[in-house]
This record gives sequence, C-alpha cells and structure tokens, in this order.
Amino acid sequence: MKQLKFEHKYAKDIISGAKNTTLRIDDKNIKVGDKVQLVDKTNVNDPQQWQVPGELKVFSASEFVLSKLPSELIKSSEINSLSKEKLYEFLRRFYGESVDEDTVVSLISFEFKPYDQPVPYMLKESLKKNSIIKKVKLYADGGSRGNPGPSAAGFVILDYDDKVIESWNKYLGVTTNNQAEYHAFISGLEWCKQKNIPEVDVFLDSLLVVNQMKGKFKVKNRDLWTLYETAKRLQGAFKSINFTHVPRELNKLADAEVNKALDAVKGEDLLQ
Repeated sequence: MKQLKFEHKYAKDIISGAKNTTLRIDDKNIKVGDKVQLVDKTNVNDPQQWQVPGELKVFSASEFVLSKLPSELIKSSEINSLSKEKLYEFLRRFYGESVDEDTVVSLISFEFKPYDQPVPYMLKESLKKNSIIKKVKLYADGGSRGNPGPSAAGFVILDYDDKVIESWNKYLGVTTNNQAEYHAFISGLEWCKQKNIPEVDVFLDSLLVVNQMKGKFKVKNRDLWTLYETAKRLQGAFKSINFTHVPRELNKLADAEVNKALDAVKGEDLLQ
C-alpha cells in the first residue's frame, strides 16, 4: 500500500481532524479514490518508532506550479503560513535545493480512517536487514514526449545484492529530455543523502549528462545550468560518486518508472 509520512505534530492534527491536506512533490502518483497509509514519524530520527495509526482516503489531488499555488492553499497545508518564502524553505527541507518556482507540487486532500490499533511502520526489507548501507546503485532516467513536451523522471536504487531499496517517479510538466534526466538522478542523490549513504554508483542512459557530470562536456544549454550546479553541489555530500553510461536496455527499471508517471496523467493534462 502507498504511504504518506508526516512529522508527529502534523500527524496529530490529521488524526484529530484539524487538518486534511498535504503538499507533496514526490506524490507517488496518488489519485482520487486511493487509500494511503498515514505514517506518524513519532521520533523523526528513529524509523523503528514510527507508527501507522490508520489510512487516508484521497478525495482530491491537484497539481500546481509552485509559483502559481494560491496563497489560501499554502495555508491549508503543513506550513500554515501565507509566505511563499516559508513554503520554499519548508519543501527544501525534504526535497533538496532543486525546489524552485517552476517545481510542480501536488495538493492532496483526504479523509482519515483510524485503525482499531496503530501498527508499527515497516521498513522495506533490504533496509531492515542493513541498518547501515554503505554503497548503492542508482539507476535514473528522464523522458519527454515531444522534447520539449510532457516529461517525467524516475529512479530505482538497488543494494549490491541487486535488491530494490527504493523506487520513485514524478511527472514534471513540460521540459526537455535532458532536464528530466537531471531531475531524475538529482532526486535519487537527495534520497541517498537523506539516508546517509556515503557511496553511490549512478547509471544513466544519457551519454551527454554522464559526460557533463564527469567534466568531459561543457554545459552549453542555459536551461541545464541550475540543474547541473545543483548536481555538482550534491556530489560534495558523498564520499564517492561514480557516473556510468549504460544502454537503454540496461536501464529498464528506471525507464518503467518514467512511463508510470507519464501514463498516470490524463491525456488532456499532458498538454497543459
């Protein structure tokens, strides 16, 4: 089942009925009618103590470009403020410095249904077995139907036993293939940074992006400058990062995540 995680204070507001919305960037393709587990991060630094007190039934899911998000919707979310500067600061805590005015966010509204008894939060199997993960493989991909056109990013992270640790995708709106490629592996690196994983081997099927990250190619396209600079800053957070170009047929897991995100968006929305 899909899950939405909340800091303890906001989870309590949801359980009491005081709040019923959340702003998300990595929305896991949550749609109207979905039932999603509420994860209460009772101790934010110790997932072993997190609990699942119930489910959220989604009755509304809308996307907005961050700069055009109505102020009244900002106040309805976790931030509880009308300041867009505060909103950007809040989102960057969870999604990294790549959050900007062009980022697409989802406003998800739901109804909380409690369980008879809260259940413990279950870590993914590979994370339970490896409380400290030293090195992972990050397969990332981005795609645009039109270039530029409706785009999405996706990544899959595996341990060195080739077990999937995390998979993720996100619809980006209208971008280019190369922008989507950057969004994909930046999001993967930010996930690894949050999990304190020191070494990452990145696999991409974009030879251009790999060579730019290796310093072999200059970044001539202005639309990629900010993304490139964000990626280079992220490199400094790791003990080791290696970029490897792979053929598309060896990047099928990440490619599948991209297509999930694109296929989940209605045809008319893809053209907006």
